[in-house]
Amino acid sequence: MRKFAVALLVLLSACAPKTAPVPVVTTPKFPQYVQPPIPQAFADSPAAAAYTRAWLFFQSGDLKTAEREFSSVLNAAPMFYAAETSLGYVELARKDPKAALPHFDRALESDNADVPGLLGRADALLALDRQSDALASLEAAVAADPSLADVRRRIEVLKFRAVEENVARARQFARQNRAEDAVQAYAAAIASSPDSAFLYREVAAIERQRGSTDAALADLQKAIELDPSDAKSIAQVGDILDARGDVDGAIKAYTDALALEPDPSVERRLDVVREKLALSQLPEEYRAIDKAPQITRADLAALIGIRLAPLVQNDHRRDAVLITDTRNNWAASWIMSVARAGVMDPFENHTFQPRTSVRRIDLAQAVARLLTRLPPSRAAQLKSWQAARLKFDDLSPNHLAYPAASVAVASGVIPAAPGTDGSSFQPNRFVTGAEAVDAIARLEALAGLSRSKSKNQE
Repeated sequence: MRKFAVALLVLLSACAPKTAPVPVVTTPKFPQYVQPPIPQAFADSPAAAAYTRAWLFFQSGDLKTAEREFSSVLNAAPMFYAAETSLGYVELARKDPKAALPHFDRALESDNADVPGLLGRADALLALDRQSDALASLEAAVAADPSLADVRRRIEVLKFRAVEENVARARQFARQNRAEDAVQAYAAAIASSPDSAFLYREVAAIERQRGSTDAALADLQKAIELDPSDAKSIAQVGDILDARGDVDGAIKAYTDALALEPDPSVERRLDVVREKLALSQLPEEYRAIDKAPQITRADLAALIGIRLAPLVQNDHRRDAVLITDTRNNWAASWIMSVARAGVMDPFENHTFQPRTSVRRIDLAQAVARLLTRLPPSRAAQLKSWQAARLKFDDLSPNHLAYPAASVAVASGVIPAAPGTDGSSFQPNRFVTGAEAVDAIARLEALAGLSRSKSKNQE
């Protein structure tokens, strides 16, 4: 060892400039760079003294001499990695981070937990706009020395900036309909801030747009895990489950979201899903009404009995009504309800004839009777509709059904005959399922029923 030290001293003496006096440094030129400690193996070696001398040249601002002196130390002692780190600092002082980076990498090959090397590498990477790599170096430095409170603050600032930049990029990509790029930018933001619930919610929205509902659902569930009070994410889960046909799951999600935060739009979506559930539990014949080319009396009775129930329930004007032909009909209960309420009449022979097709005049008569059951707030309108006395070229004012046709059209529940200028009613034309459903929907709106409100506000 003694022979090695002598040889090293000779080599350093040969390499060191003979005329450069050691500077006296009272104010360091680069105070942001702390002198890397001398490796323990070289603590008492001539290389340590040469290294200290080189550092003084560096902090005096004589970068050229400092570079030569640090290089001499490395030529004599290649494992003296503090000199390698210092050469990286020299290049940073010259504002050449690209040249500095290899020096820090070589120093870290000798000691991957060398804090000065990690911090210098982070500075070089930041200057090269490689923030994620710089962040990794800073985190490694803190892992090696947990007392570095200022470095911890730098890490937090970097993470915050990285999240801000990536979120801004992601939102920009989303506005440009570049879904793939937006998802990647959000992924980078999440990598920097994995505990930010809003990031998962925003990327889920993009994933839903591109049809990746499984990924969207997973991200929304992660957002809810991080923030159980995130009502918006819970509502979005409801949207996905609704689209998948999971009505029960959607109802639960919407209900949970509303329990956390009142939201009229979520309330409307919940109403719609509940209607879907109710509809799914109704007979198949009812669900097919809107597609029917002609509706039957049973269809119309069911539409009124189900969707306008508040207008006919508890209105048993004919409790003793007798109907003999509906016992086995799918709409029997609703037929009896509308017949007892006087909305639809059985025939004189006590039959309802549930399979008979409905004409426009039949629909008008039912509509006219339902209009009289509207809330008192509609009383003035009802009087104006009844007084309208519209003219039809195919229905005389003397016809028994004329008043019903006139009030039904005046109220807007039944439009004038399609393809005419409003002067025809076409009383004997059969009613399609779509026309009947539209008429019932208009009655729902006039009656102020919650179901119609939800439909009209979707």
